[in-house]
Amino acid sequence: MNINIQTINTELTEAIRTYVEEKANSLGKFIEKIEHVDVIIGLENKHHQKGKVYFAEFNIKALNKKISVRKDSEDLYKAIDKVKDHLKVELEKIKGKVSHRDRTVLRDVKSYKE
Repeated sequence: MNINIQTINTELTEAIRTYVEEKANSLGKFIEKIEHVDVIIGLENKHHQKGKVYFAEFNIKALNKKISVRKDSEDLYKAIDKVKDHLKVELEKIKGKVSHRDRTVLRDVKSYKE
């Protein structure tokens, strides 16, 4: 799995890099065939009256599908956690659809009826 990390208006420290890579690698247990993960993290400039608002965006390509999730939070680590949690749900949906489709194809091949 390739992981590309980009930052906007913030510095990429080793701690942040390690945290992002850990969260991205943990997505592999939900679906095996993740080709690559593009991660964009940074600080929003539009919310100057609300204080600092960080965002994390993960773009994943798996099973010939592209999934993109972006979350905002007042803490960068919380934003990354929110994205990971949302991606977990999305990847489980995709995995369920793929396994259901595989079962349907096998039933048709073996001439089973539901």
